[in-house]
Order: sequence, then structure tokens, then C-alpha cells
Amino acid sequence: MSHPLHGTQAPDPGSEVRWPQGRRPVLLVLIDAEEEFDWSRAFDRSSTGTTAIRQLLEAQGLFESLGVRATYVVTHPVATSADSAAVMREIASSRGATLGAHLHPWVTPPFDEQVTNNNSFPGNLEAALEREKLRILCEAIRTHVGIEPHVYQAGRYGFGPRTSATLEELGILVDFSPAPPFDYRADGGPNFSHHGVDPRWLGERRSILSIPITGSYVGFIQNRAHQIYQFATRPELRWAKLPAIFSRLGALDRLRLSPEGFDLSDMRRLTHVLLSRGVGIFTLSFHAPSLLPGCTPYVRDLEERAKFLARLRGYLEFFLGEVGGESVSPLELRASLLAEAKTAGARVLPQQARRG
Repeated sequence: MSHPLHGTQAPDPGSEVRWPQGRRPVLLVLIDAEEEFDWSRAFDRSSTGTTAIRQLLEAQGLFESLGVRATYVVTHPVATSADSAAVMREIASSRGATLGAHLHPWVTPPFDEQVTNNNSFPGNLEAALEREKLRILCEAIRTHVGIEPHVYQAGRYGFGPRTSATLEELGILVDFSPAPPFDYRADGGPNFSHHGVDPRWLGERRSILSIPITGSYVGFIQNRAHQIYQFATRPELRWAKLPAIFSRLGALDRLRLSPEGFDLSDMRRLTHVLLSRGVGIFTLSFHAPSLLPGCTPYVRDLEERAKFLARLRGYLEFFLGEVGGESVSPLELRASLLAEAKTAGARVLPQQARRG
């Protein structure tokens, strides 16, 4: 695929992007290169350790061995710590790697807001504060890592009503914030339960390619799947273990394309279901601290780390082999879609796009 077409206007702003039938499906790999913090406790401005970032060198080695182009979105503590910034510079020099920005407001200056759960979603901040935090983050990445970030993911998937304008102003070309079919409203965040898995163009100039991380409800229950899943997971019904029962029956599962909390069989099943729905663009994602035992709930010891890496390798080999897919970078994908749309028009961006 060609290099990104900076400054090119995207066509048909109202449509989702549908991958042309007959084309090889493509996979994007997204890693949140973030600081370590206790996910079970309140957010803390002092939680800025970046010890796990060195583990990314092993992951990058895996990606290179398989010909995978990985994208790393970097938080402010990672960009400004000497050790982790050095790791990110080394990765940035690797073939096929892309670096972008990942905004965790509670550890990104200016510290003008209270540290609350609601304010942990950057899109909930006042527009000027969200913009200033992202500007400072991008400047830190330029200064300490030597990369101009053109890719973004909001921390906690917290894309807000003013975020797209800020991204356009700061030169962001690709956004990975949508997280279907998850609903974060209970914590004060956005609701992606009805957001499709296909990319779409965002911003006043429609220059931002918004690529969801891949997830969906699967099973024979399709009508009102989100409402049924919400009911099944109510705290007072935990004793009934309804999600496990639904899963065993093949009725309903909420799956994400990630080695964090999902088995290889889950990821394979999700992929096959979405392929059958005509989806051709997939995003596999995980957090860098999961590579260091004890930093996330997904990897608590060396045995779980080995299984985590085995799931990661297993899925990549499955997608590139059995599925016959191709690994691409987000900027390559954006450039390809723009070129395709210019020559083929509605074949890439139909008026009525199916949702995954």
C-alpha cells in the first residue's frame, strides 16, 4: 500500500467504509503503550511507572518475524520517561512500526481538572483542556521520541463531541477510539453498543479515518443483543451465570479481538462471524503492561504471560495464514481507501452500509 495522502479530502462523509468484496481482509495491530496503574483502584496522578514498556521489544520482534505492521499509541509518562522513550525510539526505527498518541488525562498536563472517573474520559473534558492536553502529549512525543504522531486513541475510548475538531486541528489522520459493542455509560463514558465495526470518516473536513477496535455480539440472538446482554450481566443476577449459559448454547457472546481475556478460539470465532457479514478490516488490540506479569488482570504470572503470547502469535498466524489476510499500518490503510474511493467511488463507500 502507498504512503498516506496528507491533506487529501476524504469522500462521502456520511458512510461507513466497506472493504470491497474479493479483496484480501486486512489486519491492524494496536498496542496501548501506557504506564502501569492498578486497574481496580481510583486514578492517581502519581501512577506513572513505565517498567513494562521494555517488554514491547519482544513483541515487536514477534511482529517483525511474521511481517506484521504494529501501531503503538503512546501516553505522556511513556513519552517523557528516559528509559521508555528510548524503547519507543528503537521501535519507531523498526520496519513497519507506527507510533501515535494515547491520551490519559489524569497523567497528562496541564493538571487543571480534578481526578475523577468522569474526567478519565478525555472527551468529557472542556474542549480547550482536552485540546491542550493532546497538544502537550503530541509535543512530548515529537521531542522525546522524534515522531510526529498522526494516529490517536482516546484513553478509555473516551471520544467526545469535540474530539474530532481537535484531532483535525492537530493533524491527526487516524483515530482508534471506538470500541464496539461496549457501553461505558455506567462509568461516565461513551456508548458504542450500536457502533459498527467498519471504519468511517470524521471531522468537519472528513479527513480523519476512524477505525474501531474489533468487537461484536455473536450468536444466534441478534435482535436486542445489547439489551439482553445488559440484563444477563446485572449484578443481582450474577449467581445465575447467564453469560456463561448463553455462551455454551451459542446464543450470545460479547467478543473483542484481543488476547486480553479472550481465548484464541474466541478470536477465531469472532473473525469468522465478521467475515461472513462482509467485514474486511480488523483491529487486534492489547495494553503493553499485559506483557509484564502482575501489571494487568490478564497476565498475573509467567505462565499466563506465555499463554498470552501464544494466543497473540496463534491469532496472527491464523489471520495471515488460514484467513489469507494482510497486515497493514493505519496510514497505509487510509491512503489506500482514499485512492480506492477516488477511482471507484461508491464501491468503497456505499450509501447504506451494513453494520458488523
